[in-house]
Amino acid sequence: MELVVLLAVLSLGALVVTWSAARLDHLHTRLERMDATLDAELLRRSIATLEVATAGLVDPASSMVLADAAHRARSADARDREEAESSLTEALVVVFDDPQDITPDALPDWGETLVADLASACRRVQTARRLYNGTVMVTRNRRRSRFVRVFHLAGRATMPEPTEFDDRIPAAFQR
Repeated sequence: MELVVLLAVLSLGALVVTWSAARLDHLHTRLERMDATLDAELLRRSIATLEVATAGLVDPASSMVLADAAHRARSADARDREEAESSLTEALVVVFDDPQDITPDALPDWGETLVADLASACRRVQTARRLYNGTVMVTRNRRRSRFVRVFHLAGRATMPEPTEFDDRIPAAFQR
């Protein structure tokens, strides 16, 4: 009888450890998907910025600033990514700082589409970064639990870090 109880307790313990490890693995997988989504949205924003910059919808000086910032954001390595993305956001805010900067009456139909795509990309970057950082916080909290640390359930995976960059939406793109 004692052996049966001992086996039941050990089985239950193994089940809890396995479930916790699977949950942590799921969080890390979700984090990788969120990181890939954020990368895709950042790339989409850079491309949309380049399209607006080269379409002649803004003055030549603003066009150069936007194109340079978009190029830097697209070509930045992981170490410089946050700074490059913040610079792109700053360029967008400076160029489109006034809602009157983009008036649908003054734009051709294709111009409206380009600007709408850029505004959408800016909103999507903001959402993707918030979702990524939320997932990072959940994962970090789970990894800090005593249970995960005692049983070394995180293995050798690096502790995820939130990504912090300026993701404001220019006033001209506000709804």
